[in-house]
Amino acid sequence: MSIVSVKGLSKRYQIGEHAGYGSLRDEIVNAVTSPFRWFRQGENSRATSTCLWALDDVSFDVREGEVLGIIGGNGAGKSTLLKILSRITEPTRGEVRIRGRVASLLEVGTGFHPELTGRENVFLNGSLLGMRATEIRDRFDEIVSFSEIEEFIDTPVKRYSSGMYVRLAFAVAAHLEPEILIVDEVLAVGDVAFQKKCLGKMSDIACGGRTVLFVSHNMAAVRKLCSRGILLEGGKLTYNGPADTAVESYLDEGEFGEGNGPVHIRKDLSAAHQAGFAIESIALLSKNGEVPRDLKTGDSILLRIQYVAERRFMGAEFIVSCKSEWGEEIFRTTTSYGTGDSLDQVEGPGTLELEVNDLPLLGGNYYLDLALAREGISYHFVLERAIHLEFTPTDVYGSGQAESSRNGFLAVSHAWRHQR
Repeated sequence: MSIVSVKGLSKRYQIGEHAGYGSLRDEIVNAVTSPFRWFRQGENSRATSTCLWALDDVSFDVREGEVLGIIGGNGAGKSTLLKILSRITEPTRGEVRIRGRVASLLEVGTGFHPELTGRENVFLNGSLLGMRATEIRDRFDEIVSFSEIEEFIDTPVKRYSSGMYVRLAFAVAAHLEPEILIVDEVLAVGDVAFQKKCLGKMSDIACGGRTVLFVSHNMAAVRKLCSRGILLEGGKLTYNGPADTAVESYLDEGEFGEGNGPVHIRKDLSAAHQAGFAIESIALLSKNGEVPRDLKTGDSILLRIQYVAERRFMGAEFIVSCKSEWGEEIFRTTTSYGTGDSLDQVEGPGTLELEVNDLPLLGGNYYLDLALAREGISYHFVLERAIHLEFTPTDVYGSGQAESSRNGFLAVSHAWRHQR
């Protein structure tokens, strides 16, 4: 029996025009100011306004107790879909029918008031989810214990780190027992131990008969957690079926530039451009500054990004994350780790360079995600799978056989000893 039913769902955004919330006040202000806006912008400005269908005729059902993975690239419509399901935004066409209480965790600190303490926000967030105060009290200790921030529970959440935010936010959403839990990439924020804890909790939730809608770029997590997957491309539903097949279809998407070399650069950089951060070029070079003809374990690489920031980004932090073919994060680095000038603020043209020496990746396919964050708390943009690296399997251990990612991801220096 379907607990979520989506029929012909479409959402249109008007690019280049103000999109208000449709309140009476907004309509009055728009009516008064529109002649002046028209005069300032000129008659031709209307021609630059275009329609973007973030979702286009999407239909699917979710059965009670099912864990559904929702996957797709940048601009596929995943976040728009979840906002409609969470009743944050209204669809342009189509309908959504939901039976039961919904808890949504769409970004860090959703539904939290920064001036209130963690304790107060647990009760506030629980009330917004439709829980009675007695129900929240019964689960309060369990929520705080899971979040692992007991000593800060009476501190205003505006002083929390991003990790503390997500721990408490997930703990509240997972322990107040909604019939439907919607989770959007929250696992990308917490540390590795907490990510495993969250996956275990969502597995427990699914085994308990509740429904989970899970958006993630960690394909290993999608395969492990989800029984079924849907794939979105350009706002359209292109696949609906077993999670393994959905993941394979997503990984087979052609998102990269042409060429037969070991490095492919993604062609679509629109997510960065929409945020006002125009990436002029991305180059991945060998240590001597040339385009590599081959990549092998132990090679050094230089990533060079030329950009134009169309506005000032304060508290900026650029992030590069290396992931396996299935989306498992192997390592991550940010400009805040560097010993040179930190970004702090970005404006105008510039060049970012990242040098990685003696990269110990075994033979296989890997991806680099690029992102610009604000003080590590929220993202201005994320380019998933921006760069594809193909490492050639080599005999790194002198064993007579070429080592590939089937035997792990990293080559480490080691020695065996045996005494009789």
